[in-house]
Amino acid sequence: MAPQELPLVVTEGAVRRIHVLQEKESKPGASLRLRIIAGGCSGMQYRMDLADAPRPTDLVVAEQDVKVFVDPKSMTYLRGSKLDWEEDLFGGQFKISNPNAKHSCSCGLSFTI
Repeated sequence: MAPQELPLVVTEGAVRRIHVLQEKESKPGASLRLRIIAGGCSGMQYRMDLADAPRPTDLVVAEQDVKVFVDPKSMTYLRGSKLDWEEDLFGGQFKISNPNAKHSCSCGLSFTI
């Protein structure tokens, strides 16, 4: 039997950045809420913020000691994706590698299915 594919992979870099956000916002127990909304230059865009608790229908992805909450509709578009944190000379940002996206904007926050 093949191992079950994780709905969302959260990398070590993303975990470290979520810890930084928890400390910065003085919310040590907060989790990251990841969702998809209409908008952006490619039609759909990612939104992230801290949340204290999951909503009743959220899928909860746990990695080490952090959790990421994703609503079912957003998970439809995110299944199989990887959430990472990348830094360069200009700063850093969460990066989502989404195998379901047909086209992504250069900003990395907007995509088309």
